[in-house]
Amino acid sequence: MKRKEEITSQTIVNLKFESLNEIQQAMISNDLKADNIVLLAPTGSGKTLAFLLPLLHHLDIKAAGVQSLILAPSRELAIQIEQVFKQMGSGFKVNCCYGGHPFRTERNYFSEPPVVLIGTPGRIADHIRRESFDPANIQLLVLDEFDKSLEMGFSDDMRFIINRLPQIKKRILTSATKSIEIPEFSGIKDPVTLNFLSEENRPNIILKAVKAKEKDKLDTLIRLICTLGNEPTLVFCNHREAVDRIDELLSADGVAHDTFHGGLEQVERERALLKFRNGSHQLLVTTDLASRGLDIPEIKNIIHYQAANSEEVFIHRNGRTARMNAAGTAWLVLADKENTPQFINDTPEFVVLPDVVKLPEPPFWITLYIGAGKKDKISKTDIVGFLIQKGNLEKADIGLITILDNTSFVAINRTKARETVASIREEKVKNKKVRIAISN
Repeated sequence: MKRKEEITSQTIVNLKFESLNEIQQAMISNDLKADNIVLLAPTGSGKTLAFLLPLLHHLDIKAAGVQSLILAPSRELAIQIEQVFKQMGSGFKVNCCYGGHPFRTERNYFSEPPVVLIGTPGRIADHIRRESFDPANIQLLVLDEFDKSLEMGFSDDMRFIINRLPQIKKRILTSATKSIEIPEFSGIKDPVTLNFLSEENRPNIILKAVKAKEKDKLDTLIRLICTLGNEPTLVFCNHREAVDRIDELLSADGVAHDTFHGGLEQVERERALLKFRNGSHQLLVTTDLASRGLDIPEIKNIIHYQAANSEEVFIHRNGRTARMNAAGTAWLVLADKENTPQFINDTPEFVVLPDVVKLPEPPFWITLYIGAGKKDKISKTDIVGFLIQKGNLEKADIGLITILDNTSFVAINRTKARETVASIREEKVKNKKVRIAISN
């Protein structure tokens, strides 16, 4: 018990948290009582850390091979879980596998197998079929956003994977909806269910609406975006065609934004999220692909340009804001004769937008691309020192830094970007000449 308390305390320090929340504490206290736990909790409630802490308690530094497997329905969620685990500073090796990532690169991970393996069901099943790693030593299984995995058609892959895990001792299943039937193949029997989906735990979201006179609602959407200004905002559409149409209009007006949907290449989707997180774009136009699991802090507004198809989708879209006790606003953009969907119980506050609006100012940050990453032994300290010494920037001009395997991205002061790039274009980073440019 003492070791678990020490691990938890050190993790809180590493994450720079003051304390654990109710959901995380409940998971830890029930960890010793049950081999099967079902966690029902709203999005933004900190449930990723809630299942990672018990997982961390069960890892054995002396054991060989993969010990824990986490399955997530989307590559973005899998990557996010990996990032949280790394921030915990446990010292255990973790790797992430997902479609769209080079299979050969992933297979190389297993030359020295990670202790914790995170991935999407399709890609993990593929690795098991090709015998990339031995699943026989996996003792803890996490099925994150399990309802979404079922909805996306991963039942067969998950059944295949779980049937290849003979040594499972603990299973944790999470969901943000309580209307979930747990299939037999999960192996979860007589679980302890921790249900935090009560009214008391509802996100602090204000519901507002605007009425559009025109049929396609685009002009009203643009006026709403301009009225909100530079507040971090997600615009949800039901179809990627609508996302692309809004993208064209915003681009023509010179409004800084990005798009996110399944028709984009994986690298484009990752880049869009990266820029949204570091503040280079305060506006992201997306399909429901972004409604699940993505932890993007401090989103102020959710705009439903096209109404959600169900109450569940509506809840998950809104779950991107008002995270971890913060407040947020959900906006409905309704056509003149369009009513509020019947599944919305709250009455929205209708807002009349001004006829004349001013386009939002460009964000303070812009993203700098550096063609070197982890494999080049580049650190955040290296990048900060380089930009201060060679790029004539001050610390306040440097924002979030993201270092990937072969590339790095840095948020820098937009007003100094052109001058900075001109200063460092011919300079070397750690004695190596690399490409440096403003990221598209």
